[in-house]
Amino acid sequence: MPPLRSQIQPGVTVDIVQKQDQPTGRLTRGVVAALLTRSPSHPHGIKVRLTGGQVGRVQAVITPGE
Repeated sequence: MPPLRSQIQPGVTVDIVQKQDQPTGRLTRGVVAALLTRSPSHPHGIKVRLTGGQVGRVQAVITPGE
């Protein structure tokens, strides 16, 4: 189950799957710049924009030390 919106905020490091990477499941790691999904949860993950401009759905929140 992907993380809830309440677990994600700007400045948090996350792994996302971008639209073009959904068939392969390739993850991109980055820092959240903005949350794009308004609902508290989503079956495929909360959609975010990273500081690098990539947009995707959060698959995991990365805690310091991981």
